[in-house]
Amino acid sequence: MAEPTFHRDNVPSARRLRQRLTRSEELLWEVLRDRRFEGRKFRRQHPIGAFVVDFYCDELNVAVEIDGGIHDFGGRSERDRLRQTIIEARGTRFVRLRAENVERDLSGSLAQLREALTPAPPGSSP
Repeated sequence: MAEPTFHRDNVPSARRLRQRLTRSEELLWEVLRDRRFEGRKFRRQHPIGAFVVDFYCDELNVAVEIDGGIHDFGGRSERDRLRQTIIEARGTRFVRLRAENVERDLSGSLAQLREALTPAPPGSSP
């Protein structure tokens, strides 16, 4: 399996990534910023360990990743899975959204995100 991308110093990497948002990231960020979505505070291009995630909600310990077409090629999906496993091992929940879905059906993507952020009722199985 291919190694995930590690960042030596995540803060400069995150800052650079914030300046180069994709169209789908821009669309989602307009909804997530300033507590506009469910009153939750999200950060964009947020460092977690050796990685930088697209969006992160500290209050819920949830990372949101937008996967575009590039994630389907060159072993990228394997690296993404490994990266997700490492981050989840730290206790962070992961939500993955497809870029084309965010761009074509933002409300549907937000419904998917809302559902993922909703805690399971007590006593329910995963």
